[in-house]
Amino acid sequence: MASEAAPHADDAVVYRARDLTKVYGSGPTAVHALRGVDLEVRSGEMVVLLGPSGSGKSTLLNILGGLDQASGGQAWFHDLELTACDEDALTEYRRRSVGFVFQFYNLIASLTARENVSLITEISEDPMDAAEALAMVGLEPRLDHFPSELSGGEQQRVAIARAIAKRPAVLLCDEPTGALDSATGSMVLAAIDRVNRELGTTTFVITHNAVIADMADEVIYFGDGRIAGQRRNATRKSPLELSW
Repeated sequence: MASEAAPHADDAVVYRARDLTKVYGSGPTAVHALRGVDLEVRSGEMVVLLGPSGSGKSTLLNILGGLDQASGGQAWFHDLELTACDEDALTEYRRRSVGFVFQFYNLIASLTARENVSLITEISEDPMDAAEALAMVGLEPRLDHFPSELSGGEQQRVAIARAIAKRPAVLLCDEPTGALDSATGSMVLAAIDRVNRELGTTTFVITHNAVIADMADEVIYFGDGRIAGQRRNATRKSPLELSW
């Protein structure tokens, strides 16, 4: 477990990263996925990470989510130094604090929507009821449907409900609309947006789609393992206003 607190700790800042690096492999074939990333993210914000494939977005999210270890630098979640945690501490951090949504839904085909979400609520300390989580994403009429009876967008919303049912402090979404058309993707983003606004869940959305940046508080542009730029939106657009 970490022993060093983040410098100038501020409850309003949920993540800090300082000179964060990640290298896969060694020698001439080494891949430098992150090349010295500095970052601060405030609690409750919607953050969009924008950039081409291979630019470092997913690597950063995996380190912040406790799924991967940095090669160098430091990262904190509040005063927990993630880069000093062992595997047991990272597992506990993920279990308590982080919800994940990926491009592929990873639902269990033999379980209903309600039962897929209940898998999380049964192992969480203060979970939502599964039906409440599914209602948050607009799936009240589909509680007892199996994945094969749901559209791709509905399956992704079940995955979001499963991620938020444990009331995580942070929701990390890696290309959540990557397999969806524009109209369906907008509905999925609207569910993520509602979670952020109503529950105050700090939310990251990875995308290569520049249109999605308009729904963010903060937009972070990635290129070649570095932060290439950042901007704040004066106002956030509703995802239902977006099309691509």
